[in-house]
Amino acid sequence: TARIFSMGEQNHSPGKELQHWTQKEAPGKRIWHSHAYALGAVSNFMSTFLTFPIYKVVFRQQIHAVAVSEAVRQLWHEGPQYFYRGIYPPLLSKTLQGTLLFGTYDSMLCCLSPVGPHSLGHRWAAGLMSGVVEAVALSPFERVQNVLQDGRKQARFPSTFSILKEFHSYGLWGRLSQGYYRGFWPVLLRNSLGSALYFSFKDPIQNSLAEQGLPHWVPALVSGSVNGTITCLVLYPLIVLVANMQSHIGWQSMPSLWASIQDMWDTRGRKVLLIYRGGSLVILRSSVTWGLTTAIHDFLQRRYHPRKQLKD
Repeated sequence: TARIFSMGEQNHSPGKELQHWTQKEAPGKRIWHSHAYALGAVSNFMSTFLTFPIYKVVFRQQIHAVAVSEAVRQLWHEGPQYFYRGIYPPLLSKTLQGTLLFGTYDSMLCCLSPVGPHSLGHRWAAGLMSGVVEAVALSPFERVQNVLQDGRKQARFPSTFSILKEFHSYGLWGRLSQGYYRGFWPVLLRNSLGSALYFSFKDPIQNSLAEQGLPHWVPALVSGSVNGTITCLVLYPLIVLVANMQSHIGWQSMPSLWASIQDMWDTRGRKVLLIYRGGSLVILRSSVTWGLTTAIHDFLQRRYHPRKQLKD
């Protein structure tokens, strides 16, 4: 099938070129952007591996409501052999996240606006749907990861297999509601809104910076960092709630959604500022993770499109 990529004639900034690469296929053929799924997988894999140490310190803060120094001290006390404990679930889940997030977004965007240009409404709707798909597919991975990273449960649940064995003792409905999909509604809200915000403003910020004549990797890095930071700060209460809900395990010790919200509010002194405790590391983690992810994705996409043009 012949593919034609239209590129903006008046504005040739790197961001604009990426935004206006549009795949046009023959009538009756299904639009399928397989490369978008592959590029998303690689970029998320690389950024997750590089930033996992920051993530683990932040997780300890969210669970125990302690300072940065105390979270680092806990990890140091447990020993280096446990520092990367729990990396496999997030590495797998984040790779799948990138696959679904970027791939589903690209497919949805082409369904909403096959030729382009893509409006803010199109980007928001496509981002929202990609977040929904991501939440449904990946919530079980996050659930196992949060149990593994809770230092209080290392003795009882030393491995992923021990956690899965516990889940399978609950019965069919219990496996879903109290096991794999514990805390699903906050996850769904967090992922859908986060994805919508990220994709809505990623390209406009990148395009504006690209017009300033900066090196092509700078706009992508800054755009991803700014988007990741703002999105994470806006949705941080949901992030803390999910971490606390998903760290619970055991059929008899599962508080409801409302009880979990109340417990989070009470344990943080009924102050919004204490819910945001550890915000400095959240900003750092979000900036680095989404900056790297966006820059790597942008780099891979640039290498992919010229080759496709030569082939076609």
